[in-house]
Amino acid sequence: MSAKKVLVVGGTGYLGQHLLQGFSEIQGIIPYDLAFTYNSFPPQPLLDAFPGSLAFHVDLKTGAGFRPISQQFGQPDVVVNCAALSVPRACEKDPDAAASINVPTSLVNWLSSFTQNDNNTLLIHLSTDQVYEGVKSFYKEEDEALPVNVYGKSKVAAERFIAEKWTNFAILRSSIIFGPQTVSPVPKSLPIQWIDGVLSKGDKVEFFYDEYRCPVYVKDVVAVIRALIEKWLLEGKKMQLLLNVGGPDRVSRVQMAEAVAQIRGHDSSLIKPVSASSVDRGVMSPADISMDITKLVQTLNISPTPFKDGVKLTLAAEASLCV
Repeated sequence: MSAKKVLVVGGTGYLGQHLLQGFSEIQGIIPYDLAFTYNSFPPQPLLDAFPGSLAFHVDLKTGAGFRPISQQFGQPDVVVNCAALSVPRACEKDPDAAASINVPTSLVNWLSSFTQNDNNTLLIHLSTDQVYEGVKSFYKEEDEALPVNVYGKSKVAAERFIAEKWTNFAILRSSIIFGPQTVSPVPKSLPIQWIDGVLSKGDKVEFFYDEYRCPVYVKDVVAVIRALIEKWLLEGKKMQLLLNVGGPDRVSRVQMAEAVAQIRGHDSSLIKPVSASSVDRGVMSPADISMDITKLVQTLNISPTPFKDGVKLTLAAEASLCV
């Protein structure tokens, strides 16, 4: 099988870098040619780590930067869109920026510019569990999307835009993604590393006992995306798929902290349970957006890593970096 062109949009972000690493490390039955886009900072560490990949500067707000991809890389077989304004507070402050970045208008317009659209590019788009209202446990894909904040609303708008404008897609509603640090360290704090860091200082820290998520190990998300691509290529027909992508465990922030404390031997009395309603974060946050992942498991025959096992893998990887 000839090499398939994969473009990772938002390749310098957390998931984007793990995707580049995953595609570079594992050459399965299908070889890949890789390219990625970046916006905020130069990708030199990634080009050093993945010398076979191409990097393109793209501004998703304006669409500037797509033409060089057409000229140098050509029409991609697969686009994985990881780019987003994903901090809910930032979206709340600037709804226009959230809409212009999170709804992939310029990306889909660019893909539509290719005339060879008989079996058009597969667009894999990362959405979020924050499309759900958060008033019950284990949301299914067919449950109504009623987001409580601007971030969730922009992601619902993106899902609808893709479904209307593109015929070959997979939309992945991801929960909190956690795992090891990236090749080129990302500026945002990573959840498990942050919890480990604050507990290791020996100070009491507040964690919400009444906000539930299904955190997903980053390498599982990479495996899901690879499996989707292989399924599409082997079946040879267009895909129109919506999947919840979470881990198998519904956990509160307190339970997340307790798992880190247990594995690392921190004093669990440092974990102070508080209600999410007691803190003003400048943005509404859904209480329980745990997700039913039955469809994911059945569609791709993938069983995501249990939360505690993912935490162990994450902390072990961090420890190996410090040696």
